[in-house]
Amino acid sequence: MKIRRYGIGAVALVAASVLALSGCASSGSDSTSSANTAAIITANGSEPQNPLIPTNTNETGGGKIIDAIFAGLEYYDASGAPQLDVAESIETDDSQTFTIKIKPDLTFTNGDPVDANSFVDAWQYGALLSNEQLNSYFFEDIEGFSYDEDSPLTGLKVVDDLTFTVTLKEARSDFPLRLGYSAFYPLPKSAFADMDAFGQNPVGNGPYKLASDTAWAHNEKIDLVVNDQYDGGRKAQNGGLTIVFYASEDAAYADLLGGNLDVLDAVPSSAFSTYQNDLGDRAVNQPAAIFQSFTIPERLAHFGNDEEGKLRRAAISMAINRPEITDVIFQGTRTPASDFTSPVIDGWSDSLEGADVLAYNPDEAKKLWAQADAISPWGDSTFQIAYNSDGGHAEWVDAVSNSVKNVLGINASGAPYATFAEARTAITDRSIQTAFRTGWQADYPGLFNFLGPLYATNASSNDGDYSNPEFDALLQEGSSTADSATANEDFQKAQEILLKDLPAIPLWYSNVTGGYGETVSNVEFGWNSVPLYYEITKS
Repeated sequence: MKIRRYGIGAVALVAASVLALSGCASSGSDSTSSANTAAIITANGSEPQNPLIPTNTNETGGGKIIDAIFAGLEYYDASGAPQLDVAESIETDDSQTFTIKIKPDLTFTNGDPVDANSFVDAWQYGALLSNEQLNSYFFEDIEGFSYDEDSPLTGLKVVDDLTFTVTLKEARSDFPLRLGYSAFYPLPKSAFADMDAFGQNPVGNGPYKLASDTAWAHNEKIDLVVNDQYDGGRKAQNGGLTIVFYASEDAAYADLLGGNLDVLDAVPSSAFSTYQNDLGDRAVNQPAAIFQSFTIPERLAHFGNDEEGKLRRAAISMAINRPEITDVIFQGTRTPASDFTSPVIDGWSDSLEGADVLAYNPDEAKKLWAQADAISPWGDSTFQIAYNSDGGHAEWVDAVSNSVKNVLGINASGAPYATFAEARTAITDRSIQTAFRTGWQADYPGLFNFLGPLYATNASSNDGDYSNPEFDALLQEGSSTADSATANEDFQKAQEILLKDLPAIPLWYSNVTGGYGETVSNVEFGWNSVPLYYEITKS
């Protein structure tokens, strides 16, 4: 029986369009002869929502740090192609049972071994219902997973110190492609004594480690230094990484221009018209796997998954002038969305049935809103979109709100939260009582990753609690086929259901807009918009 081996660059589901991104990166001088290998690279970031535990981190602020201090079975290179990291091999003959072998003699920075148990125990912890991990959804396909009760993953078996097997409930052809995502990272034995305490001072096995027990200065920065024990494909070419948690993108950009920040991955909208002149060949504007939207929870009055709710969602979507907003505010760094995924991912389509609901159509929007009013009057209710004011979102939220207000004749406005962590907490604990900003920076390069985690029933990032059995069935069907083209057809059909239900309102696709300082070189932005910090050198 033929064994399908997943090694370097072997996963067919990686998009050709994503692979092409490797040619879009920016860099400084090619020479590293003058680089100071002890130099600390400074980068922008945001205060993580939660303690730094891989299975409970699903936002970009914490994700940047998690990816720097942990190494998984695979990592994704600049183009999005999976590369073996801790894994020596990942093999299957049926896309349902996988045998995973780990490279020998690997350790965490505290000396605990990186072995089969460090993966199996971490995944078991992440999947257990009572542990309430945000990324538990990623273990859904493994035998034994349950949303109803504490149940071990019976599909995980330790064969020996360096080998374990994974048996899925059904065949999943893209399962190896997922294994570079942080939910699948290992944990040292020491983590399980006190997981919350571990998350405040995590011990990893990646290219960097925390500089000290007090390296994480909350709401200020985190200091990382090189982990000399790491010997994978992301070996650091610098002395460390300090991620500064900025209160605003404008402050971060000012520091970049002032020479106080080395690399920035989020140019503020206030600088879109000037940053390319300001930075010259150090400016970055390239496609990335990022999708922006806002979510209207079904629990809000007038927005249930019923006729009235669907009419109002469609009306609001058609009341948004996406081309004008992306042109005036974002000045060519965003593209109006025509689906729920990203143009850089294989299988993307701009001609889905029902996609006209994403086109600006004031007359139709008013008509649909009036039909909804005939079911249940809106009255003097206010429509609001919550956002974190430390992330540079106020301008576009105001523009979207004004567009809705002007077309539909209702009160509409933004609802700012001071920090990203504050906004995310209100969203995840379901205390928020408005629509709210959402988006997706891909975990791995596949259409399913933009759909399953956000809209499948009980999914980890399904913040609006959307559920549609027909949608779920198409996701299952697409995931179980070994043919990527057939799978993508199912995922496109699933999106056509989303275009009717609109659990989130698609807005636009984002480019990564960034830049870097005059003293750094070898700066490359990856397929998912995050700089490859480990490659950066500094004179």
